[in-house]
Amino acid sequence: DLDRPLKPMIQFLIQCRPHSITMGNAIKHVRHSITLLPPDISETDAKATLHETIDAYINANILLAQEEIVRHASGKIAEGDTILTFGRASAVEKVLLEARERGTFYKVVVVSCWPQNEGQQLVETLAAAGVECSFIAITSLSYMMGSVDKVMLGASALFSNGAVLGRCGTALVAMMAKTFNKPVLVCAETHKFSDRVQLDSICSNELGDPDRLVSCVCTPSSSATETGATKDGANSSCLCNWRSTSGLELLNLTYDLTPPDHVSLVVTEFGLLPASSVPAIIREKDSAAA
Repeated sequence: DLDRPLKPMIQFLIQCRPHSITMGNAIKHVRHSITLLPPDISETDAKATLHETIDAYINANILLAQEEIVRHASGKIAEGDTILTFGRASAVEKVLLEARERGTFYKVVVVSCWPQNEGQQLVETLAAAGVECSFIAITSLSYMMGSVDKVMLGASALFSNGAVLGRCGTALVAMMAKTFNKPVLVCAETHKFSDRVQLDSICSNELGDPDRLVSCVCTPSSSATETGATKDGANSSCLCNWRSTSGLELLNLTYDLTPPDHVSLVVTEFGLLPASSVPAIIREKDSAAA
């Protein structure tokens, strides 16, 4: 009977944010654990058992998994390397910090993409740890790619066809790296693996706040904004009132899809694997959970 009261709670989570691959895998694990409970167990003991199961899932699939990823990937950073990364992925950040703590001196190029600009936080963290950093916009990617040695990226999900779902802009970085023959390492825990197949980022994606695409310095309530003129009489490209413009829609996609042939290796808690190994890992984990 525990599965029935869980349904409205799961629906509440989905209403708070779109259903992601990691959310689906965690929910699937909890529901599978419910089916394994003895039929004569008390409600109190059942809840306590599920709490332990959830804590064990978090510890094994997230915390310990990231530690293993850090161990595997930090060894791939050599003395004097220049590493390029995009945005801010927690696994990549821990890998870079661990390599610095080991005494490896290297440089990092952080690529940021508007409107998230998550790379700024990564630059601050790495600079505080004594890592020499360069911070560039994604429009300067082709200029810097020739001077880097490796590309390290995070991921939100990996599909059974080897495609990588990441922050919007990840696919462009991977494509540019392949053009310049630079190795691309994707750091991802296996709880992000999915048995789904996805060929593009349009059929399934998450829509961000469209207002984050609007960059303006004008006052929305002013009459000058409505006429497209600033206080000094110059024309303004401000889109503060974009909702009132007929036929105009702003699309802020959160993720994009990187083809598997743009990925050199996937760094997981099981080691360094090709992107094509996703189905095999899923089968192994399902067999272990059965």
